[in-house]
Amino acid sequence: MDTYTSNPLRQCSLDELRRRTSAKWRVHPADVLPLWIAEMDVHLAEPVAEALHAAVAEGDTGYAMADSYTEALDAFAQRHWGWRVRPERAAIVPDVMGGVVEVLKLITSPGDAVVVNSPVYPPFYAFVSHMDRRVVEAPLTPEGRIDPDTLARAFREGADGGGAAAYLLCNPHNPTGTVHTAGELTAATELAREHGVRVVADEIHAPLVLPGARHVPYLSLPGTERAFSLLSASKAWNLAGLKAAMAVAGAESAAELARMPEEVSHGPSHLGVIGHVAALRHGDDWLRALLSALDDNRRLLSALLEEHLPQVGYRSHEGTFLAWLDCRALGLGDDPAAAFLERGRVALIPGPAFGTGGAGYARLNIGTSPEILEEAVRRMAAAL
Repeated sequence: MDTYTSNPLRQCSLDELRRRTSAKWRVHPADVLPLWIAEMDVHLAEPVAEALHAAVAEGDTGYAMADSYTEALDAFAQRHWGWRVRPERAAIVPDVMGGVVEVLKLITSPGDAVVVNSPVYPPFYAFVSHMDRRVVEAPLTPEGRIDPDTLARAFREGADGGGAAAYLLCNPHNPTGTVHTAGELTAATELAREHGVRVVADEIHAPLVLPGARHVPYLSLPGTERAFSLLSASKAWNLAGLKAAMAVAGAESAAELARMPEEVSHGPSHLGVIGHVAALRHGDDWLRALLSALDDNRRLLSALLEEHLPQVGYRSHEGTFLAWLDCRALGLGDDPAAAFLERGRVALIPGPAFGTGGAGYARLNIGTSPEILEEAVRRMAAAL
């Protein structure tokens, strides 16, 4: 099958998907449609599959090296965003959240406050708390945008009134699918500089910006010289099981990044690096087809909700393959995902897991076939 020109989301049957052994397809019983975890229902892009098959055939299954990943990410960033990833400012890490933790260790101390824009990816809370830092929320606006006044207040207050040490930015944002604009990011940067706050940007969804929006690499903006970014091919090419990511430092932070312990570079999978490099170098056509398919699915979701669940609020997301559903009008309480699972046999991520602003919401993964998406919404409506 020509994966370059066909819809990647239409290539896997439900029977085939149910033979998979990843968490998405094994956590819930077989009668549940799993639209929860951030894994897409796709085959590997051909260049990725070919590179992995070749490595296995040659026994190339040793330890990872960073050089090829840095070069491939740099070339991809230049093609798509007009931005450079300099090797002297980059370091390979096991994955994005592991990289976030290592960077926060470099620039914060135990007890420091780390600001996040809630509702936000649940591991932000877990990882930051487990490393003995405190999470301080700066909630997004009802439209899912960064509010400068709220952000400034969080920077001032921090933990115990001592001010925040770092700002963990999600760009594009998970779960709302917001793609922050250059103006919004610049305003946040100026506030961070004013309050002495270091910025760490999780940009794992950067390649997954849909038509109508544009990704602005955080470190491409003036004033971000002391900031950091974490990037990976894992979300865009569905490579979560092939661990690898890059930490990138601003121009004035390279020396700090160089202090990252050498053993951190032992964490990425060598096969992960091979797969990610193939995706970044040769996966543009597949990615283009995927983005078109996701664009179709977000329009389909809007139509399905209007027809079957008109009380559910959904603001068409600008990036990611994740839809943030406002179910508060359904009368299902803080966790509508529980009702959809129990009564409709559809698994979503509960909104409260995303912090303040998540009660009454649920996150739905549209990275699946239109047929599965249609069946899921019908089941959700029937659950009412």
